[in-house]
Amino acid sequence: MTIWNLGSINADLSYSVPHLPAPGETLAAVAMSRGLGGKGANMSVAAARAAARVVHLGAVGADGAWAVGRLMEYGVDTRHIVEVDEATGHAIILVDGQGENSIVIHHGANHAIPDDLLGRALSEAETGDLLLMQNETLLQPEAARMARELGLRVAYAAAPFEAEAARAVLGLCDILVLNAIEMEQLQAASGLALAGMGVETVIVTEGGRGGRLHLAANDWQAERFETPKVTPVDTTGAGDTFTGYLLAGLDRGMPLRQAVELASRAGALMVTRHGTADVIPDLKEVQAARFG
Repeated sequence: MTIWNLGSINADLSYSVPHLPAPGETLAAVAMSRGLGGKGANMSVAAARAAARVVHLGAVGADGAWAVGRLMEYGVDTRHIVEVDEATGHAIILVDGQGENSIVIHHGANHAIPDDLLGRALSEAETGDLLLMQNETLLQPEAARMARELGLRVAYAAAPFEAEAARAVLGLCDILVLNAIEMEQLQAASGLALAGMGVETVIVTEGGRGGRLHLAANDWQAERFETPKVTPVDTTGAGDTFTGYLLAGLDRGMPLRQAVELASRAGALMVTRHGTADVIPDLKEVQAARFG
């Protein structure tokens, strides 16, 4: 089928630093690079590299043609990426020697996606397709309602976490993907237990420790999953890679646990690389990877 991704597109400005700066501290970067990023773009690239058909719904400014071209190179359908008056979104990423990061995001064009784009794009969708959303754009509730009416499954990655955005779409999602910290934030902000969130499948990632599945069909009992052990050099984009691979696997008919295993391998391989969308591994690399 098809994954329709309402997602951000950013220029990622990445700086390697000796350590993440303390308040008021000035650091000299060891290296700097510019690449394609944004949680939406990362997930689109990951799903496309995992052999899914992906259509990206988003916006860039007049300075963003290079980003659209890069998405096309990676196999993403870009017909529903529009140019708006706002500048293309960007992120400033600081990465320390242990692979940990701090990120500042400027939304730019990602918060100027026109309302009518949803109808134009999703009018082409078919029953059983997937809608994917994150929190770096607007229009998530509108997109989720439209997708539900059209018979699409809805997946939501609740990152970067925003309580109001999460509450607005919880009852409209079939699949929720978030990390352990975001799960704590969501439960604190909503006051809801898993059973009250209205989501059938909740996947909580825990970095190098793997994560857990919570399924309505199993009465929300936690089921652990593991991730391959690696030495991380840059954790940026690892969660997005996991999500893209997960949904690509599900879209291709994989059982959930098999799709999670594939996504965990992809995420583990991703953290051994510096960069974001431009270094997301393809399916052959993930399948061939050997982990110690």
